[in-house]
Amino acid sequence: MVNDSHFGGFTLLGFQGQPQLEMIISGVVFLFYTIALMGNMAIVLLSFLDDHLQTPMYFFLRNLAILDLCYTTNIVPQMLANIWGKDKRITFGGCVLQLFIDMVLCSVECILLAVMSYDRFNAVCKPLHYMTIMNPQLSRTLVAMTWGVGVTNCMILSPYAMSLPRCGNHHLDHFFCEMSAMIKIACVDTTAMEETTFAMCLIIVLVPLLLILVSYGFIAVAVLKIKSAAGRQKAFGTCSSHLIVVSIFYGTVIYMYIQPGNSPSQDEGKLLSIFYSIVTPSLNPLIYTLRNKEFKGAMKRLIGKEKRSLETTGQ
Repeated sequence: MVNDSHFGGFTLLGFQGQPQLEMIISGVVFLFYTIALMGNMAIVLLSFLDDHLQTPMYFFLRNLAILDLCYTTNIVPQMLANIWGKDKRITFGGCVLQLFIDMVLCSVECILLAVMSYDRFNAVCKPLHYMTIMNPQLSRTLVAMTWGVGVTNCMILSPYAMSLPRCGNHHLDHFFCEMSAMIKIACVDTTAMEETTFAMCLIIVLVPLLLILVSYGFIAVAVLKIKSAAGRQKAFGTCSSHLIVVSIFYGTVIYMYIQPGNSPSQDEGKLLSIFYSIVTPSLNPLIYTLRNKEFKGAMKRLIGKEKRSLETTGQ
């Protein structure tokens, strides 16, 4: 290991002493990162370029795709550089930035998924008034609110975590600068910090999850009232993709941060962090696009337009 006795930043240990496991994990991470980049960029571009996708649902989905792009890019390049290179260090400023972005984006995604469930509630339960209720101004306000809450949550916890005395210990037992790993290297009693973090997690995670469950409760009742099988299938199709994403993301976050009883082991926590911060953002575009006829249609229209443009240029 590089001599870091006078280094003011942190050393990211990863799976220390298990180089083969790290290489396997890095290969998997690189694969999912590539999928996340391609899939989420496709969603952003299609939702901008195709006139048929200029609805509130795709506005929120575009914001989720941008968020996932930022989320994975905040973690993966530094992680791969540390695994593939000999220097596993990160500067103090780089660690602060990584922790800040990670906490903001995780908080924003929790709330944005709740906003998207409210959008689906209006689409299914109030279809005639949907475009009036979910007007562009309200949609932009809801997205701005999610970012405001995310930044506020981060501004409460991040400075507190970074200011904890570490007594010279700057070896983080993780792949990136993560809140729980930062707390564990403190050399003082962190009970107050842990309780504050737990309380904020309850608010940021469970309140949006409750709103999601309530929204889907109303949606289920509305779907059961639809007499035609085709109508029920269409209503279910508009919500199933979002429900799958919610289940994957919230299930992992709840298990990791606010499960009853003991917390996951350190190695298990690292794998869970990789799952919800890297694997889940790569699954989102696959879940939404593969199950969505409008996205498939938009892709065909874009490819057809490019073909016609090339044919015209060739003539």
